[in-house]
Amino acid sequence: MRVLVIGSGSIGRRHHDNLQALGAQSRLLSWREAGLVGAARAMDDAEAVVIATATDIRLPLIEAATGRGLPMYVEKPLAFRPSEVEAIAALAAPVAGRSLLGYMMRYHPAVRALAGSDLSDVFQFALTIGHDVTQWRVNWRFSESYAARAEGGGVLLDLCHELDLAACLFPSLAVTGVESLGHPAFPGVDFASRISLSAEGLAGDVSMDYLTPLLHRRTTLRGTERMHDFDFAAQAYWMTEATGPRLLDLPLERNAMFLDAMRDFLALASGGETSGNPLMPRLDLCLGSARLVADAWSKRAFNGILTKEIP
Repeated sequence: MRVLVIGSGSIGRRHHDNLQALGAQSRLLSWREAGLVGAARAMDDAEAVVIATATDIRLPLIEAATGRGLPMYVEKPLAFRPSEVEAIAALAAPVAGRSLLGYMMRYHPAVRALAGSDLSDVFQFALTIGHDVTQWRVNWRFSESYAARAEGGGVLLDLCHELDLAACLFPSLAVTGVESLGHPAFPGVDFASRISLSAEGLAGDVSMDYLTPLLHRRTTLRGTERMHDFDFAAQAYWMTEATGPRLLDLPLERNAMFLDAMRDFLALASGGETSGNPLMPRLDLCLGSARLVADAWSKRAFNGILTKEIP
């Protein structure tokens, strides 16, 4: 299969390499060099498209791809404005059942274990993720990245896997409030956000930050029958019941998630058999999660300013 990867940043290069490893004919195209005209022209020779650009320029690419009937792998988040989510949903409807949204964490063995558990007794939850953004990659500056943009940047969008996980576990969640911290050098960009969520009989929050010195990534679910305490950073997954705690063995090789997601995309795009993962992020099945992310972004309320130096 001939696949065009638009966006030559770190995630685009990863997808390009994984596609080649899976036997696809992948072409990597720089958005900065090609622009919309060049990208659209390159789609004429493709059978599928991976869109790995900054979030704020995806809509015209999605329009160009769907106009050609091409299935898409779109990096997360789908969009940051609720109106744009709806525009994409309408545009992509003809190919959405053959397309994927890039929530590769849905292939994490611990996420699949959680989603396969009985969570009917859960009444509270907390999902957290964060790390000092200045330590993310060598020879990389936050100020020069897509994440530093007021339109489409910020930590809520950048680390929205946890919001997607909450939506997977509890599909009826609604956003009740969002508290964010900003930075004087980057107006409109959230460096820490806490999203309050609720459903009938259930309340919780998702928190993310660009600030903490060491990576943390944790999911805690509290129920009347059991508690799940999953530390994704340490790969330590505990379930506690009345009989006591139990450590679950859920090993992970990180790129395996990306490979599994791309393997499913190639199967969808070609009409083949997928992995059977019940959480497979098929685009038409992910719109609820995409709406939750965009709704949270639109409800950010900045209640403080940081002084940490961010190069």
